[in-house]
Amino acid sequence: MKRSILLLLFTLVINISFSQEETEIKWWNPADSEFPVIAGQAWPNEVKSVYHRFPERAEASVREAVWNLSKQSAGLSIRFWSNADSILVNYQLEGAVAMSHMPATGVSGLDLYSKTKDGEWLRCWGSYSIEAESKYSFRIDGGSESYKKYGREYQLFLPLYNEIDSLMIGVDEESFFKVLPIRKEKPIVAYGTSICQGACASRPGMAWTNILERKLERPVINLGFSGNGELEPELIDLMTEIDAKLYILDCLPNLDPAEDDTYTLTVNAVKKLREKRPGIPIVLSAHIGYADELTNKKNNDEVIALNKELEKAFNTLKSEGFENIFLLKKSDLALNFDMYVDRIHPNDYGMIQYATVYEDLIRDILEEPIGNLTTTIPKTQSRDIAVYKWEERHQEILELNKVETPKICLFGNSIVNFWGGEPKSSIASGQDSWERIMKPMGVRNFGFGWDRIENVLWRVYHDELDGFEAERIVLMIGTNNLEHNSGTEIIKGLETLIHAIKIRQPQSEILMIGILPRTGKEEEIRSLNLKLGQLADSEAIDFSTIDDQLLLKDGKINESLFTDGLHPNRKGYRILAKKLQRIIVGE
Repeated sequence: MKRSILLLLFTLVINISFSQEETEIKWWNPADSEFPVIAGQAWPNEVKSVYHRFPERAEASVREAVWNLSKQSAGLSIRFWSNADSILVNYQLEGAVAMSHMPATGVSGLDLYSKTKDGEWLRCWGSYSIEAESKYSFRIDGGSESYKKYGREYQLFLPLYNEIDSLMIGVDEESFFKVLPIRKEKPIVAYGTSICQGACASRPGMAWTNILERKLERPVINLGFSGNGELEPELIDLMTEIDAKLYILDCLPNLDPAEDDTYTLTVNAVKKLREKRPGIPIVLSAHIGYADELTNKKNNDEVIALNKELEKAFNTLKSEGFENIFLLKKSDLALNFDMYVDRIHPNDYGMIQYATVYEDLIRDILEEPIGNLTTTIPKTQSRDIAVYKWEERHQEILELNKVETPKICLFGNSIVNFWGGEPKSSIASGQDSWERIMKPMGVRNFGFGWDRIENVLWRVYHDELDGFEAERIVLMIGTNNLEHNSGTEIIKGLETLIHAIKIRQPQSEILMIGILPRTGKEEEIRSLNLKLGQLADSEAIDFSTIDDQLLLKDGKINESLFTDGLHPNRKGYRILAKKLQRIIVGE
């Protein structure tokens, strides 16, 4: 009786909360968007419903069970910016809200995450009611005046095991809501079983593919189908249509060693992927094992048999000359019995383990290492949100690179960002020298306001130097690290960045420019630049300081060439442009 009263009161509070705000809320429907907004979709312009994972035409080629599971929104999410104190979501579901081994919050619930200005993930909390017509109310304590004015980035993860019929996101009339388009970075594509789909995460954010997406900050396409990840040719055909960064084949828990030819299915799948997508890395994942395998010999023998066939297929492919394929063994995954809900499905603890192992492997494959210092940990940022959107500028660069290959890539912070050129900035203090000197040299502006070394590292890891060959990469980065990092940390960060650039642009010449002078830090910068010159020698890259004409005879900054003791003015940019021209083309 007491429990029933408490449940009634809880439901009443939620209903009152929603009804009070109903008249003051403006609602947005993803289905009405003029451009694709559902992240995690590989075929956004071909789906029957914006919440489906397969193109409509796939219904004719895949099994009915697979098609029905593809309607469930596992791995899908919506990214947006808002400054609202409350974010409401109303949505209608097609299926049962819970299962015996998986709660409603995972089967049918939502998860909202956001990011700080320094690129750190936060989870948002609130009240909810999960049923056929579900409601979430996320309460946000923005705190600062900056949040009230500019907001922050959010990512809403959708249900793992249910089909969404309709969905609306609401904020109060005085707040803004701006949805973000699908990112242009190449995705990780994961094909697998119920474990891949998300069973048995307690909520969508804890599915291993969604954890992996937040860890790598790269789109992940979830092609997990509960009980139906069987390495079928029809599914592999669909995968070949996706221009991926990496493929994962994790289907063994749905294969039967007595009935399925795991060896042949694996070999054929890899060959088909490699034929259509040459060079893209492929990970072959072993059966993770059963929680009861120590006390159930049949299960243990089944796992051993399947994994032997997978390893045999892997060795055959390697012997035939297939490169860039990788085997993830059961011992690598290392799940123990406390990481399961039942005999096979991981709990949140297991999902974290799963995602962490995949992250380590993928970072090794894609050569995206993370160090122990802040300068070696790639991060996004939104510190200059009053001037520009960091994410939008990154996406614009990816698009520009596809349209026209840059000859010279000039990476930097606001000093470069505010110079001129493309992508265009709301501030362009040196547009004349850019148009007259930099543009004819073929320089593209890769400068982002308030960037630190670790932010440039993130951008290099996220495809800004992929798909083309530049003649030269120029680095003018590090001044924003002076307030946060020691000289040793700055040097280590630049060393990591240089290695990342060499891997992606092996034919390009790299030029590192010493940190420009700034008021009150002239001596510190002079000393650091001497060490940067030594770093350049050890890395066999070019190095130059271009500050001699920016300083007075006493070594202090020439304030007449700057707007604020850091950013050059029009005259200062002309000096920089001429110096770079002499260094690059010898004029």
